[in-house]
Amino acid sequence: MPHLRLSPELITLPEGLIPALVRGARCRCPRCGEAALFRKWLKPVDRCGHCKQDWSLQQADDFPAYIGIFLVGHLLAPVVIAMISGGMSAWLTLAILLPASIAMLLVMLQPTKGAVIAFLWWHGIGAFKQERIREKQDL
Repeated sequence: MPHLRLSPELITLPEGLIPALVRGARCRCPRCGEAALFRKWLKPVDRCGHCKQDWSLQQADDFPAYIGIFLVGHLLAPVVIAMISGGMSAWLTLAILLPASIAMLLVMLQPTKGAVIAFLWWHGIGAFKQERIREKQDL
């Protein structure tokens, strides 16, 4: 219920997309930056404990996993090329890089999901209401 939220004047809304993404990637509420965004590893809270923003509306789905796989693949591709061209066997390369890539993906998944939720909220995608800081006009 959006009417239960604190008004934008009572909290510190992010000044732009990047601060909202950083709040989400730090697993904090993208709207206020005060409360935790996740109650479990990948399960967001239903409602922010500080600003009362309803996070049950988020529809990040599989996109954070796609981003994580894309990033891990691009980070490890030069390592794979260096290991194979350096004379290391393909089996040893696989034995080293498979656990490393899984660990990297697991570490990246929660911050990536937080950033995706922040992106959805910032742009008002899905059921989110788009909010911005009101520009102060000097008359």
